Amino acid sequence: MNIRSVFQAAHPVETHDSFAADVIAGLTAQPKNLPPKYFYDLAGSALFERITELPEYYPTRCEIAILRDHAAAIAAMFPPGAALIEFGSGSSRKARILLDAAATVAAYVPVDISGDFLQQELVQLERDLPHLVVAPLVADFTKPFAVPDELAALPRVGFFPGSTIGNFEPAEAGAFLRHTSDMLGAAGLLLVGLDLVKDEATLYRAYNDAAGVTAKFNLNLLARTNRELGADFDLSAFEHRAFYNAAQRRIEMHLVSMKRQRVRINGIDIGFGRGETIHTENSYKYTVESFLTLARNAGWTPAKVFSDGLFAVHALMNLRSGIQQSGPQ
Repeated sequence: MNIRSVFQAAHPVETHDSFAADVIAGLTAQPKNLPPKYFYDLAGSALFERITELPEYYPTRCEIAILRDHAAAIAAMFPPGAALIEFGSGSSRKARILLDAAATVAAYVPVDISGDFLQQELVQLERDLPHLVVAPLVADFTKPFAVPDELAALPRVGFFPGSTIGNFEPAEAGAFLRHTSDMLGAAGLLLVGLDLVKDEATLYRAYNDAAGVTAKFNLNLLARTNRELGADFDLSAFEHRAFYNAAQRRIEMHLVSMKRQRVRINGIDIGFGRGETIHTENSYKYTVESFLTLARNAGWTPAKVFSDGLFAVHALMNLRSGIQQSGPQ
């Protein structure tokens, strides 16, 4: 198949009105919260790429090593002529490991909520992958979206790296897995990168780096609100806080108000008490077994697990495909 690369929106995402509505709703709720999907404007996406290179942040290094070590085995599971659909693609560097190993892949569909960042990636993708159809989609991948018509008949492989599924509440993670089951179809394969439960000190350091990049990433959510909604957040009056909630098996990220203050957003005054927090993100950690239970309950058959003990990449087959399950590798 030789059609030109396309760049399109699968459905409207991140409009000014929806961003404003979500911010107002979250900051007038108790406790205050903001959806983590709004981290990833152009500035936030660039900051996250810096986070992945920090010495304390092990997940990216671990996942890349697992993908490189097992690329051939993973690629052997791909149906011929497949479209590789990456949910929340970011820089696409992990997908390229699989694309290099899977010579029969016909198309690559990176899906990301940040249109600016995805557009920035497009030039590089077309240069590096001239043999593939590259069809980037601007979409909120947690919601149903359609692949381009030209690719609709291809078998599909889903790729969800980075332990992004850990940002969902467990019920939301199950709903996402069911959504991908419908999207990828009866013979669908889904690859999910997953951070594993481990010692609290390692987890704490990963989200509280010495260089303060994660703090800047978290605070950029307020800076973005100032830029796009005309809010008047004083960033120096908020502090990044991340900690491990052992009972919930999750890292929590918050922005802490360091004083009593009021912020105006879209004509609405919002008060903050000293020490009051805005809950910006959860990052759930799983055991291999607890994720396999979640996947089975969502209609997937676990096929392979590739793990280094810190991180895992799960290969899941749609139950309707009848593929035989096998255990951890």
